Amino acid sequence: MKIIDLSLPIDDKAFEVHELRIDRTSHKEGVEKLNKVLMSRGPENKKLFDKGQRIIKKEDLPDEEFLSLEMVYSSVHSGTHLDYSYHYGSRSEGRDSKTADEIPLEWCFHDGVKIDLTNKTADQVITAEDIKTGLKKINYALKPFDIVLLYTGSDKKFGGPEYFSDYPGVGVSAVDFLLDKEIKIFGVDTMGIDRPYKHMMKDFQDKKDPSSLWPVHFYGRKREFIHIERLANLESLPDHGFKVICFPVRIRQTGAAWARVVAIIDN
Repeated sequence: MKIIDLSLPIDDKAFEVHELRIDRTSHKEGVEKLNKVLMSRGPENKKLFDKGQRIIKKEDLPDEEFLSLEMVYSSVHSGTHLDYSYHYGSRSEGRDSKTADEIPLEWCFHDGVKIDLTNKTADQVITAEDIKTGLKKINYALKPFDIVLLYTGSDKKFGGPEYFSDYPGVGVSAVDFLLDKEIKIFGVDTMGIDRPYKHMMKDFQDKKDPSSLWPVHFYGRKREFIHIERLANLESLPDHGFKVICFPVRIRQTGAAWARVVAIIDN
């Protein structure tokens, strides 16, 4: 069995449009932090701490080290993640939208298929015809619950501003085609499913047409779907013959959730 990681990290060194911060407390620093927490209750203890008194000294701990601790301050849309209908709007298909903690887990472990769309440029949209052509090339017919991965190669730009500005979007016709085939989850190796902001805004300003703005995300109000954003390493996969696992982290009432997405290939 071979496991291929299809995920990008939550990386505080990479360029991001949303604030992303990771506060790291080292093993040595942890000793001091432990004492500060222990002595934070009550004014007398705080005074003793400020005077240098400690309940636990570094000499009391193995190697004079405590435990490391990291605090992550991040959007749920950083790193590889799944979006569900609450992200798209408060209502979907005439009922209250669903949050990421409501994603059915049985949808998150199924056969995967990769569709090569590396011919699409950053100002283009992936259409239903593109997906049909891609499926024909690999001689594959979609089955209900297949997890469809749209391979553009855009993950190689991760870390810099171009990751957010140079990738093809997904069109509404492509989403309709997948949903009509009873696909519950599809994924992209791009930052988002709609075209980059600069292209949407240019169309909106030139044509004065509000439908230019986030058309696929807003389409999730009409038809419910789940998609994975920020996949990686899709070039390492065969066209089909593998399983995808994409269980979301259980975070209460959010429109998206991080996931460690992997592919499993039986040798």
